[in-house]
Amino acid sequence: MSNAGSNSFSRLRGLLGGGKSGAVQKAAPLPTGDELKQAVLLLRDYESSGLGWFWASDNEGRISYVSDCVAECLGRPRAEIIGNPVQSLFILERDEDDGHERTLPLILSARKTFSDLNVRAALDGGEIWWSISGRPQFDGDGSFVGYRGNGTDITAQRQNNKDASRLAQYDSLTGLANRHRMGKRLDSTLIAYQSAKRCCAIMMIDLDRFKQVNDTLGHPAGDELLKQVASRLQRVVTDKGCEIGRLGGDEFQIMIPDIDDRGRLGEIAKTIITMVSQPYQIEGSRCVIGASIGIAIAPYDGINSEELVRSADLALYASKGGGRGQFRFYSSDLHSEAERRRQIEEDLRDALQSDQLRLAYQPIVDTKTNKVVTLETLARWDHPELGPISPGVFIPIAEEANLIGALGDWSLRRACEEASQLPGGVKVAVNVSASQFSNPGFASLVAQALAHSGLPPERLELELTESIFLGDSQATKEMFNALKLLGVRLALDDFGTGYSSLSYLQHAPFDKIKIDQSFIRGLTQEGNRNGAIIAAIVSLAKALNMDTTAEGIEAHDELAAMQKLGVGQIQGYIYASAVPFDEVCEALASGEWVIEPDGPSKYRQERRTVLRKVGLIHEDHRYEATMRNLSRSGCMVEGLLDVPEGTPFVVDFGEGQLAVARVRRSAGSTQGLEFEQQLVDDGAGGLCTRHRVSPYVLAQAGMPLGALPTGQYPMQLMQQPGMALSLPKFGQAEAIKPKIKAA
Repeated sequence: MSNAGSNSFSRLRGLLGGGKSGAVQKAAPLPTGDELKQAVLLLRDYESSGLGWFWASDNEGRISYVSDCVAECLGRPRAEIIGNPVQSLFILERDEDDGHERTLPLILSARKTFSDLNVRAALDGGEIWWSISGRPQFDGDGSFVGYRGNGTDITAQRQNNKDASRLAQYDSLTGLANRHRMGKRLDSTLIAYQSAKRCCAIMMIDLDRFKQVNDTLGHPAGDELLKQVASRLQRVVTDKGCEIGRLGGDEFQIMIPDIDDRGRLGEIAKTIITMVSQPYQIEGSRCVIGASIGIAIAPYDGINSEELVRSADLALYASKGGGRGQFRFYSSDLHSEAERRRQIEEDLRDALQSDQLRLAYQPIVDTKTNKVVTLETLARWDHPELGPISPGVFIPIAEEANLIGALGDWSLRRACEEASQLPGGVKVAVNVSASQFSNPGFASLVAQALAHSGLPPERLELELTESIFLGDSQATKEMFNALKLLGVRLALDDFGTGYSSLSYLQHAPFDKIKIDQSFIRGLTQEGNRNGAIIAAIVSLAKALNMDTTAEGIEAHDELAAMQKLGVGQIQGYIYASAVPFDEVCEALASGEWVIEPDGPSKYRQERRTVLRKVGLIHEDHRYEATMRNLSRSGCMVEGLLDVPEGTPFVVDFGEGQLAVARVRRSAGSTQGLEFEQQLVDDGAGGLCTRHRVSPYVLAQAGMPLGALPTGQYPMQLMQQPGMALSLPKFGQAEAIKPKIKAA
């Protein structure tokens, strides 16, 4: 309110009988003559200025006066308002910001002075807020005669305050909660849930290849992409109580209360990855990104927000290090794994310089003749201290450390050099990363590698994935033209896993399509539709004069299906895994390499060889055993003698993972166990239980409340107080030690 308005109001208050707040006021003598006329003129002038309005009530709380502007605002005749209760002017609901509205009837009934009370106008549509003040009035005998007061419109002020509050809690770009709000919400939730013994999961999400969008299309395009990602996340995560936030950059966080089912969380994570990975249209350009997710669950992986966020961050780091486009649950071994990855990143730079890397070659075989027609190169690293390191480990690390270009260039040169020494016309296939392909000098590098090695261009096959299409379409087209001018062959790898493969085939000059192994798995099972998809791919390739290769063939039933569907080439363990260069030279000594298929008759669900210690709990005894392999539905263990079939056990995998199982096969010290509830994906290619023993349960059994410790739990935590112990039912087999020959 302006000073002029304040002064006018002060004069009016004095003329109309106002006094000091909080005191019992006797009605002041009314002005007469010119003073009264002046007071009325000032009142009208003040009301018409829009600076404020007046109201008065009688001793029964009925409105005896209200300014015309209030009647206009409410859309009712002033005469209709007079005589109604004062409360009828307002909607008496609790104000989310200060809770004032419900206090008004109490104040009026107590006949107390009040000021700056925020109330909402009683409108059928729209929203107007007033700040009102009122003073009780008393006659000469001290009897209450009513209220006199004033009000001002604070709608704009409230909206500004609300906007400022929202800016402090929400991300201005995406409209999602910001880091501050997510932190406060997680803090308050975990504190409340700890006393209620409830669980809460968080997901940390990081976008893959987002930097390339910013670099190639600019930051405005990156901002638009973030908005679209936020919209997709909101379509996936719709459960009540969930909150999605953008923490900054391309990092998002999702809080999901009351869930500890890792099977369900894994499904949500897979859906998010699939949704985020679908193509985007940004300013006329097509963008493809991905997402990596780390998941942690309270109270299992942390009791407070700091612990839980740290666990989720570590899981996110592991998922990105595992190849991106993955999710990962937190586990205690991620700490040592993170340290190991840091060491690998440091040593990889030296490895490229010190010739620690080598190439292995996996045969690609003609389906009709079993003759090797192409060799795909796969990088191998024999670390001087850590031993052989899987490409699944060091390739993602190379991408994170911006070493993938140098690694790819080395692979290309080495492959050309070694392939030129091989007899016959066998081709060599080299994987090309998106960063290599986007390098304007890549075609020159290929030309130099061919010229230096003497390898004919038609014997070099470059395997490309859809990620190469992320960059500038014109530059991509020019690179295709340059490579085809050199005479090399181009293959589209992992075909069918993208979202616009047909458009790629329409414009890109590929010579081969590689059908991803995800279409092979389960192909021979009844009701599976992958056969129809593969048949369509084969027909399409033939129409475009392209070869087809099926990846990941392991069993004879899969091979027979590929032959029936007309797939031209096969790659997989049924023929051979990747072999060293000297073995390739030996096999091709005669100029041809024919391999007879060798594998199981039917594909069966993979059993992972794990070889680790587990606990077997039966009745009130715990036994130590060695787990030899593991699948979703069961495992094989060694360590107990002569266990009858049908015997129930609880398998303790450690870190609160318990699985109820029953012996289905037993021979000597070896038992095959079937789980009552199947295991679920852990996001890292392994398996885990859906649920874990809650830290709240362990706390009741005597352990301090905290995140789940490593290892397995002592038997006394499983027992009830006063439980009578029985004798062990089974003998414990001794660990088999390797025999040492005498010198």
